[in-house]
Amino acid sequence: MNTDAPSLPARRRRKAERPAELLAAALEVFAERGYSAARLDDIARRAGVSKGTVFLYYANKQALFRAVIETAVLPHLAAGEALLAQDEGDPEALMRALFAGYWRVLGDPQLSGIPKLVMAEAGNFPEVAAYYHEQVVMRGRALFAEIHRRGVARGVFREGDPALLCQLALSPLLFVCVWRSSLGGCDAGAIEPDRFVEAHVDMFMRGLMPAASARSSS
Repeated sequence: MNTDAPSLPARRRRKAERPAELLAAALEVFAERGYSAARLDDIARRAGVSKGTVFLYYANKQALFRAVIETAVLPHLAAGEALLAQDEGDPEALMRALFAGYWRVLGDPQLSGIPKLVMAEAGNFPEVAAYYHEQVVMRGRALFAEIHRRGVARGVFREGDPALLCQLALSPLLFVCVWRSSLGGCDAGAIEPDRFVEAHVDMFMRGLMPAASARSSS
């Protein structure tokens, strides 16, 4: 006797999958065209549905963009926060894990288009930039600041302004993302993103250590 639960009818299964399909299509279109040029018609067409179907799930383009951030970006931050809550170990290992988490997002060809999109269009769509700043930037800074605080308390890191250090840590990663989606096509061999990030993290971590530790590790 077959005890497996019956599968959902095709139509119901398709309906259940539709929000994920819409978000995947929206991420592609936002990354390719930016926020202002992305049209709901294009997103609907990419997802294989009508524009009216989009409105069944999302009130407008801003709501769709927020949903993209919530599903594609915020889980990575939540994973970092969970790691920090559970781990009282080596702050250096935690900081390197945080860099790896950042690069999993920023190094993804589609996700890397989101920071560029927000920076480029913040003036025209301040509400989009404010949402991204609150939900992504500030949470990322808080993670960095807490790991830095633990490292300073244990004598692993030197003291410094956490907000400034976070900017120094992340700006090169953002540069690689912008470069890859702009000049990278003209000069593809100039920067290998993974090697660039690896070298940057190594140099940043050396600079974060107390002076004696930095000398001894060189």
